[in-house]
Amino acid sequence: MPNAAPPLAVALAYDGLCTFEFGVAVEVFGLPRPELGPDWYRFAVAALDPGPLRAMGGIRIEADGGLDLLDQADIIVIPGWRGAHEPVPVQLTEALRRADTRGSRILSICSGAFVLAAAGLLKGRRATTHWRYAAMLGELYPDIRVMPDVLYVDEGNILTSAGSAAGIDLCLHLVRREFGHDAANSVARRLVVQPHREGGQAQFIEAPVPIAREGARLGPLLDHLRATLEEDHSLSSMASRAGMSLRTFLRRFQTLTGTTPGEWLATERLNRARDLLEGGTLPVEEVATRAGFGSAATLRHHFRQRLGISPASYRARFRRDPAPST
Repeated sequence: MPNAAPPLAVALAYDGLCTFEFGVAVEVFGLPRPELGPDWYRFAVAALDPGPLRAMGGIRIEADGGLDLLDQADIIVIPGWRGAHEPVPVQLTEALRRADTRGSRILSICSGAFVLAAAGLLKGRRATTHWRYAAMLGELYPDIRVMPDVLYVDEGNILTSAGSAAGIDLCLHLVRREFGHDAANSVARRLVVQPHREGGQAQFIEAPVPIAREGARLGPLLDHLRATLEEDHSLSSMASRAGMSLRTFLRRFQTLTGTTPGEWLATERLNRARDLLEGGTLPVEEVATRAGFGSAATLRHHFRQRLGISPASYRARFRRDPAPST
């Protein structure tokens, strides 16, 4: 039997297209990546409107086909939308509902959540969008559990992201889910972005660019913490190592990272545990110790709380094949 065709990712294009969000879909799913093997995504662009389509910035786009491409897609990306109150054509909502029934993964970036909402795909589900539109999404669709302060939400085959750059995080999250940690890291390296940000991380930080001295003083501490995740790190010991009072340390840590020391450590430890589970056969108890969780029970708690899966199931799904012997 011949191998099945690689998954087909289709990005929607429409008149008035949001170019950044569309570019995210192209960059992650549309570029050739021979280093990741022959099973990498195929990519196409489906036009909602007769072309050529106008895009933000005066660009014109000629698509690969029409909405019939959505009926073939394994992954559909909705890269923003014309506006919260702009109607969504019936032919598009019907195509998305068919795709949902078929089990396709459907992603929205930024205001694209309004398209999924109009199709009824977010009813009773958690979802997010850009923080500027979150309240409006909740008002227009009160049956959606809008989460205004996260980067992205994974509801199985329906995934939504916050503002434009959060679309990168969501797409990398799906790559990690389907191809594993190494593939997501490879894509992130070419994008020159952080390989992983938890979906629950706050999307809006009042001071996103830290003062230079914050990084200079806290950077060595973060390096030390990453190198010693298996050790205990109290707030007082971290503040002392940074040469700050506890109150100053907490304030400056939040300014630099956008989160608390405890949340930052939990995320780094989770990433370490993922690497160990994907790349080896260590018992879960040993993985928990090396990642700094202390016990398998604590590790399982964090995996279920943050990823909705057990460590054993994660390993079965994402374990990397060993290199062939020569």
